[in-house]
Amino acid sequence: MLAVFKLGNSVLKANSNLFERTGKSTVAIFKQLVEMFSFVGETAVAIAKSVIEPKRIRWRPILFNIRSAGFDALPIVGLLSFLLGVVVAYQGADQLRQYGANIFVADLVGLSMLREFAPLMTAIIIAGRSGSAYAAQIGTMAVTEEIDAMRTLGISPQEMLVLPKLLALIIALPLLTVFADLFGVFGGMLMARNQLDVGFVEFLDRFVKAVSPTAFMVGVGKAPVFAAIIAIVGCYQGFKTKGGADSVGRQTTRSVVQSIFLVIVADALFSIVFSLLDL
Repeated sequence: MLAVFKLGNSVLKANSNLFERTGKSTVAIFKQLVEMFSFVGETAVAIAKSVIEPKRIRWRPILFNIRSAGFDALPIVGLLSFLLGVVVAYQGADQLRQYGANIFVADLVGLSMLREFAPLMTAIIIAGRSGSAYAAQIGTMAVTEEIDAMRTLGISPQEMLVLPKLLALIIALPLLTVFADLFGVFGGMLMARNQLDVGFVEFLDRFVKAVSPTAFMVGVGKAPVFAAIIAIVGCYQGFKTKGGADSVGRQTTRSVVQSIFLVIVADALFSIVFSLLDL
């Protein structure tokens, strides 16, 4: 009886600890969501002020961020998109060859790259490349108390640090997505020629017929939303930095993980909405 009582007591303690940890985790997640929505609200207010008073917009930081987040990312985005197009065409080649449907590789590559892979992979690359940089930069400024000094001088951190990054990424990511579309389709064309004997002219002729402008706009239309998610999460995690250098690394890692997670969730929601709208 005593052994049974001890076993039951230990089970109750384990369950109690589990419930306690679950409750604390739930409260922490809810608190973080409230703080993030508050941060989004502050950023929206800063955007509204900039729209009302265009003189408040800082164009030089915006152009600098367009270069760092957009132009400097062209090589890695182009290379990975090219390889992704090659992989998609290669994986579909055997199945299409079995049914004598070689020409439909243009449908496979075109629709998959333009609608899904190009915007999603580009966003993931930028989340790891630029989103982490935003969190690290702002986090370092928070640790060295530069952000507190800006507030003391009456300078809004949102207008100085967040808006240039947000606007630059909203401009750069759709352009990077188009660039990824081109290289992804080009990679698919090369693989279609080598594996399925589909020439460039045949591929492009079928591509134009299979891929509508709507498919292209669906992919590009996702990019500004992904850009807003990456910029806001990166900047938010940077402002959350407290302590020393270890906190900067921790918040930078969180920004990448949360950005990629939210981008994938947003892409899934887009797929559901576009399916309901028959797009």
